[in-house]
Amino acid sequence: MKELLSGNAAIARGAYEFGVTVAAAYPGTPSTEILENLVLYPGVYAEWAPNEKVAMEVGIGASLGGARALVAMKHVGVNVAADPLMTFSYTGVNAGFVLVSTDDPGMHSSQNEQDNRHYARFAKMPLLEPSDSQEAKDMVGLALDLSERFDTPVMLRTTTRVSHSQSLVEIQEPQPRKLKNYLKDIKKNLMLPTYARPRRVALEKSLTGLKEYSEESPVNRIEWRDRSLGVITSGISYQYVRDVLPNASVLKLGFTNPLPEQLIRSFAAGVQKLIVVEELEPFIEEQVRAMGLALAAEGFIPYTGELDPGILAAALINAGIITSREGIAQNGYNLEEAPPVPARPPVLCPGCSHRGVFYALRRLKLNVSGDIGCYTLGGLPPLEAMDSNICMGASIGVAHGIGKANPALDARTVAVIGDSTFLHSGITGLLDVVYNKGHATVIILDNRTTAMTGHQHHPGTGRTLAGEQAPAVNMEALVRVLGVNRVRVIDPLNLAETEAAIAEELAASEPSVIIADKPCALLTKATRPAVRVQAEKCTGCRICTRIGCPAISIKDKRALVDAAVCTGCNLCLQVCREGALVKGEEKHA
Repeated sequence: MKELLSGNAAIARGAYEFGVTVAAAYPGTPSTEILENLVLYPGVYAEWAPNEKVAMEVGIGASLGGARALVAMKHVGVNVAADPLMTFSYTGVNAGFVLVSTDDPGMHSSQNEQDNRHYARFAKMPLLEPSDSQEAKDMVGLALDLSERFDTPVMLRTTTRVSHSQSLVEIQEPQPRKLKNYLKDIKKNLMLPTYARPRRVALEKSLTGLKEYSEESPVNRIEWRDRSLGVITSGISYQYVRDVLPNASVLKLGFTNPLPEQLIRSFAAGVQKLIVVEELEPFIEEQVRAMGLALAAEGFIPYTGELDPGILAAALINAGIITSREGIAQNGYNLEEAPPVPARPPVLCPGCSHRGVFYALRRLKLNVSGDIGCYTLGGLPPLEAMDSNICMGASIGVAHGIGKANPALDARTVAVIGDSTFLHSGITGLLDVVYNKGHATVIILDNRTTAMTGHQHHPGTGRTLAGEQAPAVNMEALVRVLGVNRVRVIDPLNLAETEAAIAEELAASEPSVIIADKPCALLTKATRPAVRVQAEKCTGCRICTRIGCPAISIKDKRALVDAAVCTGCNLCLQVCREGALVKGEEKHA
């Protein structure tokens, strides 16, 4: 039986079919749906961890404990998890372990664009790259088998296009879940220098075996067609090559670290011209060149942004590999004739409580150190109330550093961070402020969910991934126990209260935390009657549009409120100087 599954759903299905018992992740696009699907299968324990490092550690513990484990995260999450990962490749596994890294070429929902294939090589671990959902599912099983056969964690690397695209997947009965015996082996698992040195040697021996396996791996295959051109490719790039160069011979690599050198040499010897097509970094191309093999074109594909058939075709034409886009036309469509995708600039949702905080910050003309989450949109027009944004949990440390560099800026600088992000890795930043006698003012935007990735639970929501009740972190008590004495809770949709609280805390010569407490408007779905416009009072000053609410527009030089979009948060009433905006009444709802 076949089902239409996304790559993420297929990975979850694979974990279920191939005996994964424990899974952990921190939600992050494009990886989030893996655990949301996996938690639905019987016999699998799946959890949201506070961050990716903890998720990795939970997975390591499960593997050492004898259960097959899967840990998932987006590409930047691997940066957070890198510390345990680098050592885990030394200790190796007990039961199989697969790390799913979902990269985001084009930065559809990420702060940077990185190619995590380099992480696999850096950590000296096997790397698998699926091209569609069927391969995504199958490679989970292959990864677990390789993990146990070669005593190593295995990376399964997908990209957004594989994670979120759907294709048919053969559904099979799950294997029995087997729990291996726990093995007390301190020379293997206790990484003191004395024991780590021989494990370093063992790691190289394992890589030698993996390289031999790569030569014979069924996921590395040659597709012979016209031998005038041969293409080495992997992952989603394979699909683009098949679209643009349907007649070319292809070496499709699914196992990409270590590379199968003899297979590559054999393929190169069988074609007249050889090129490499891959997305982002020249990961394969550089290694092929290092083998001394001549390429008909080098570096002809952009190193940045998401690849697609149109970009590939243009790159091939520019490199002189093909002379026209006839390959795409042969597949029944022509990208040049397709209508452009409508521009949809991101914006905070109607009724979002973050809007009040950012409007106040802009009015106060402060320096704002921001963080990762949907509230990052507060940095875009018209609010434009965020100066920087580095990575998860960085806002507090950055604000602290600004104050230490120039104490005069303390009274003009705030850090803004969401509740989920604070629990992810903001706690340590605040602890650093307290310990090192900083004066940072921190605003925790507590909307009681991980909103940006789709309302996932976290330790502050009182629910687990499976929806079961759990102890909920008391944010105010947590902040106080870290040593912050000045803690206050505000309603961020009350502009006067919000502005006054920020001004007062900035004036304090000690760390302070403001908890902007209001559930996500999409989570509660609580709406009040839509705001009404008294047209006779509206002067068309457009001040109401400065809050960036998608329900408000200007028509015929007067404010217009879309009742179908307005949630009745009444924030716009507080910025209208003319009293032209008034609360809606039930009869207008």
